[in-house]
Amino acid sequence: MKKLFVFVMCMTALAACNQKSQQTVDPLMTQEVDSLNRIIAQKDNEINDMISTMNDIEEGFRSINAAEDRVSVARQGEGASMKERIQENMQFIQQTMQQNRELINKLRNQLRQSSVKSDQLRRTLDNLTRQMEEKDTQIKSLIAELEAKNVQIDELTTQVSDLKTDVANLAEETTQKSQTISAQDKQLHTAWFVFGTKNELKEQRIIADGEVLRSNFNQDYFTKIDIRVDKEIKLYSRSAKLLTDHPTGSYRLEQDANKQYILRIENPSQFWSTSRYLVIQVK
Repeated sequence: MKKLFVFVMCMTALAACNQKSQQTVDPLMTQEVDSLNRIIAQKDNEINDMISTMNDIEEGFRSINAAEDRVSVARQGEGASMKERIQENMQFIQQTMQQNRELINKLRNQLRQSSVKSDQLRRTLDNLTRQMEEKDTQIKSLIAELEAKNVQIDELTTQVSDLKTDVANLAEETTQKSQTISAQDKQLHTAWFVFGTKNELKEQRIIADGEVLRSNFNQDYFTKIDIRVDKEIKLYSRSAKLLTDHPTGSYRLEQDANKQYILRIENPSQFWSTSRYLVIQVK
């Protein structure tokens, strides 16, 4: 009975401590969870919007294909009704192609403004643009067949010519924006480092009046790196000291077999969060 009493008292005390700990931690955990849920909800909404736009574009292509089939069937007929059906369907194709161009532009803007960075979504956009180009070629071929059979569609030739120009401009715009995004992405992940003796750093005004990077220092003396790739810097010295501020725990200074130091960046995003310039003094 005495042992049971002691066990019950211990469990009661443990439960009280646990409850107190939860009272202390839960508000912070709740705040973090709420913040994460908001971020996830935002990304879900952005992805759902882009998927909806993609579905509308694919539905447009299906409608165009169906209209092309109707034109093919109508060509087998005769008389005014046949020409009228062909004209109606060709006009529908032109309108739907224009809608798809607008939707592709909308998707491009959604992707550019979205916080979701996905290579798959960019590839999908490129694929939809190629489909537009292929569809333009098919429509031109269809018009040539109609003209060979003396089936004239008012203003259709001009419209398709405009469509070709629009698609070409769209492809060029896509290429330019992809290059811009790539350049911006590379810039976001660029940093610079330098190591040298105290005198060398002073000569380049990297150290001036006892301060680091406070004056008109020589930026060309630095080496540019991609922080996603370059995570190890050999210093070729048995003495090394970081002069710029970088969070402790985000890097390690280790010696190789020759007792020369190597800087290993273990958490790049954290390491470069305070400064994109790294200055190391060696001897």
